[in-house]
Formats: sequence, C-alpha cells, structure tokens
Amino acid sequence: VQLQASGGGLVQAGDSLRLSCAASGLTFRRYTVAWFRQAPGKEREFVAAINWAGNSIPYAESVKGRFAISRDNAKSTANLQMNSLKPEDTAVYYCAAGRQVITSSMRTDQAYDYWGQGTQVTVSS
Repeated sequence: VQLQASGGGLVQAGDSLRLSCAASGLTFRRYTVAWFRQAPGKEREFVAAINWAGNSIPYAESVKGRFAISRDNAKSTANLQMNSLKPEDTAVYYCAAGRQVITSSMRTDQAYDYWGQGTQVTVSS
C-alpha cells in the first residue's frame, strides 16, 4: 500500500493550494481518507476527512469554510483544496487511509491504517 501526497509549496497569505493524495495497493473506494498536519514543535492535528461514500466530511474548526476535501474513487485519489491560506496553516500535510473508521473516530489519527510521506506547505505573511 502506498499513499503519495503532493501539491505542497511556498505561497503567500491569502493564496490557494491543492494537495493530492494518490493511493495504490488498496481498494480505495472502501477506505476513509483524511488529511492531518504537523507544524514544527507541535503535535499532529486533524484537518479534514471524507468517508468511503463521501457523505461524512468533518473538518477542523480552524479550516472550516476555507478548505475542502474531495475524493475520486475511480482514480484512487483524494484532494484537499486550501483557500485563503494563513501563516498558521504552515505545516507538513499528511494523507491517511483507514479501512474501518467509524464516524466518531474520523478525527483520530490512530484510526487510520496507512499514511503518506507528507508534503510541506509554507504560508508567508
């Protein structure tokens, strides 16, 4: 199983970025997919998730209204559209996939089975 995260970069505050997570080696349509992030000196935190059916999509309060997660089961990819970026969004962003993630656990990193390598997002002020 491999999750390949891409799309990070250096942008200015107010700009947008689109992260992608390409999955292989698993039946993607059966997995809940999530994005987490980790800033320097901080713990990894939940950003957004989408269940296999695409009808349960929780967001962290800090990104709600600015970020949008989506998935394309036919292409085994998940995306995170990030708009109105702020300096505090600076972090390494990780995608994760979990086979049996119940709704109440979607925000918990321990619920996910597979992780990508991370992609750096840096937002300058």
